[in-house]
Formats: sequence, structure tokens, C-alpha cells
Amino acid sequence: MAGMESGVDKATKRRGWLQGCLSPFVVPMMVANRKLGGSQRREGADRKVGAFEGNTMGTTESEIVCTRQERIAELAGQEPKFRLLSLNKNLDMDWLREAYRRTRKDGATGVDSETAEEYAVELETRLEDLKERAKSGTYHAPPVRRTYIPKGDGRMRPLGIPTFEDKVLQRAVVMLLEPVYEREFLDCSMGYRPGRSAHTALEAIWKQTMQMGGCWLIDADIKGFFDTVAHRELKEMLNQRVGDGVIRRLVSKWLHAGVWEAGQVTYPEKGTPQGGVISPLLSNIYLHEVLDRWFEEQIKPLLEGGAFMVRYADDFVMGFKSRRDAERVLKVLGKRLAKFGLELHAGKTRLVDFRPTEKDGGGGSFDFLGLTHTWQTSRKGRPYVCRQTAKGRFTRALSKIKDYCRTTINQPLKEQWEGLRRRTQGHYQYYGIRGNSKAISRFAHEVDRAWIKSLRRRSGHHAQQWTWERFKRMLDQKPLPKPRIKMAMA
Repeated sequence: MAGMESGVDKATKRRGWLQGCLSPFVVPMMVANRKLGGSQRREGADRKVGAFEGNTMGTTESEIVCTRQERIAELAGQEPKFRLLSLNKNLDMDWLREAYRRTRKDGATGVDSETAEEYAVELETRLEDLKERAKSGTYHAPPVRRTYIPKGDGRMRPLGIPTFEDKVLQRAVVMLLEPVYEREFLDCSMGYRPGRSAHTALEAIWKQTMQMGGCWLIDADIKGFFDTVAHRELKEMLNQRVGDGVIRRLVSKWLHAGVWEAGQVTYPEKGTPQGGVISPLLSNIYLHEVLDRWFEEQIKPLLEGGAFMVRYADDFVMGFKSRRDAERVLKVLGKRLAKFGLELHAGKTRLVDFRPTEKDGGGGSFDFLGLTHTWQTSRKGRPYVCRQTAKGRFTRALSKIKDYCRTTINQPLKEQWEGLRRRTQGHYQYYGIRGNSKAISRFAHEVDRAWIKSLRRRSGHHAQQWTWERFKRMLDQKPLPKPRIKMAMA
């Protein structure tokens, strides 16, 4: 036996997971990935995989999960043209405990109205039962509860709220798939990825446009993206990398779970509910094939000048040094998306001349991730890209502050202050980037005005007692967060 073991191919042995974490058995993909071009690289190919750790706090389950995720990422990198067959072997109690820990406990409830606190009463029993049902195929994905939130243009955005148990299982599957696809996703993809954020996308656009000295920019919008993702195409894309029947079956169940609204359940033939834990990852997988690789591998080699793309979830922009390149790509972009069941929003997709002019910077402008991008001229006479809070976002954020002051008019000052502190802090953390100091300072002033107006309204006949001097004295004792620049992207 010893002689037989010594004859085992060492390279094959290294590809197996230690301690049986993941089966080493893999099979070639039905559709092999094409080789990446010289100007393109897979994100994660030259960086460590510690980004998967997240906020682990050193717990035993976190350490086990992070170690396994690193091993999954290692195997995915060693065998980029093979399908992973046994990811579900990692789906044990340690994995589910960590998935539960990472799941938000204060989110809205699903169709069963069960809260996180209620689910935690017999947590070990519930997680053990969930594991058995998920692996045996008897897990039934409940329909998502449809709710609506306002959009910036006045319309309502539909959200699908899963049950808490469904969120835990979706989180567990995301934790399995994320290490695999972080090796695949390209640099242009910024949304809902470890170590990346909206600020990362904004910084990438700033650097690219500054390096180009201006560009012709396609400001694109996909119409109803989350409602139009084609199920068959998405499953085929997932099948290229994941051959694990348990994982693929769970994803299929979530895609066909149905939507509960007004007492009735409907079963859409396409789309992935916006609001689900796994939906952002599925959208990235879909657009990685539909858009990212197409742009890098097929479009960029044919262009006359430089070009870039930055995508955050389903929002993206494309910049081109040459106007002719931009016009050519804009003509074929709609056809490319239509091939996969997607459609450009005709009223929101446009070609922008985003180049500085000799007078006052000038040039066109565009909005991306809540910030208006324009060319301005520095004190030294040099053009630079300035980002300021978009008018619609400013109005919406201030309207929420006024609504809060109106609905909490009878609450104690301490509770009002705490609510305003959280809201203003979040606003400044996102919009506090270089060049936006005037907008966030104006926002701070408008918050003060809204609050003192609310205080005067609730004081009735004694409203005049709330002078600005008294208000300022109160703020000196309990100040609200100051508007400061926190992201100096230079």
C-alpha cells in the first residue's frame, strides 16, 4: 500500500482540499472560458483572498469559513477551466452558523413574518434542519414578499423580501460562490464585491477621465434589469463554473420561488428579485458574461483609441478617447444586451461630450451613483473632474430629514438628536468627497433649518422661544456631525 501511495501524482494530490474540505474531483467545463486578452486580467489573480474574511471578529466559525474560502479560491485559480462539483461539502453547521451571523437581524420580514429573534429561539435545531433540507433537495424556497421604495425619478422600485431562513441559506450559498467568482470578475466590476464600494467605482471614473484628459462617455441605463434577467441564460452561465447539483438546484429554486403581493403569488418567467441576498452576486455573474468580458475581449481590441468601463451592479459608464469609437459602440450596445433579454433605457442612455473646454473647465456632465461629474478649473488654471451631490439626491435626502422631523415632532430632544445624528453621519460619509464641500455644508445648514422649524412647530404659542441663539447653544452641548471631506480622491 505504501508503494501505491507513493506513486500517486503529487500535483493531483495538491489539488485536493486538506481535511476533506472540498472534493478534488472536477470535470472540464462544457463551454471553456476564452483566454483573456493582454489588456485584461482576472481580478484576484494577483491579490490575496483575505478579502473574503469580512468582519469575522476571530470567532471559531469565522476562522473555519475563511480558511475554506481561501481553499475554494485557490482551487478556482488553479483550475480556471474546470467545473467545481462538491462545493456543498462545505455546507455544514459551522458554515451555516457563520452565515447566520453575517445575516442582518434588523431587516424586514418575509411572507412568514418571522423575525431574527424568533428564528434564534432554537437556532441549532433550525440550522441542522435547514442543512438537511438544503442538501437532500427537500428545501422549498418560499415566495418573496413584494414591497416598494421610491426611486429618484418619482417612480417606485419593487423589492422582494425573502424570509429570514431563506436569507441565511442564500448567505451561505453566496459565501460558497463568492471565492469562485472573485477569481473571474474583472476590474471594471465594482458593485457588491469584497473590498469594493461605490467610492471605489467613483475613484476609478475620476482617475480614468483625468488620465485621458476628457473623453466621449456613454451614460447607460438598463431598463428594469433585475426584472428581465433571463433564467435559462443565467443557469447556463452558472453551469460553466459550478457543477455542484445541490448549489445549482438551490439557485434554480430561488429564481422560480414566486412573488407574493396583495395575497396572491405570481411566478415570473424571468428576473431575480431585487432585495434578495443572492441577487447581487447573480447579477454580477450575468453582467460579467453579457457586458464585462464582451467589452474587454471583443470591443477594446477593435477600438482606435483608449477606452474604459466602470460598472456598479447594473449601472455603468463607458469612456472613449475617440468619438467615432463611442458612436460605434453605442450602436451595437443595445443589440448585445437584447441578445440576453436586456434593453437599454432610451430616455436615459446618452452620449456625453465629457471634455474640458478652455473657458471655466466647461464640458458636458453626467450623474453616476448620486454624484454629478463636471469639469472645473483649479486655482492654478488646470482642468479637473469635480463631483458634487446630484440635485435629485440632495432633494431626496433633505426630504427624508424633513419627514423625520415631522414624524418625531413629539419625541424627546435626545431621541430626535440621535436619529438626526445617524442620518447626517451616513450622508457625510457617502457624499464627503473632495470637491463636494459646498453641497454637504449646505445640507448641514438645511438640516438645522428643518429641525428648528420642527421645534418651533411643536412649541405652539411658545415657538418664539426657539431662537437661533438658543438652538446654537443646544447644538454646542449636543452637536450634530460636522460636514467633513472623508474621501479625498486625488
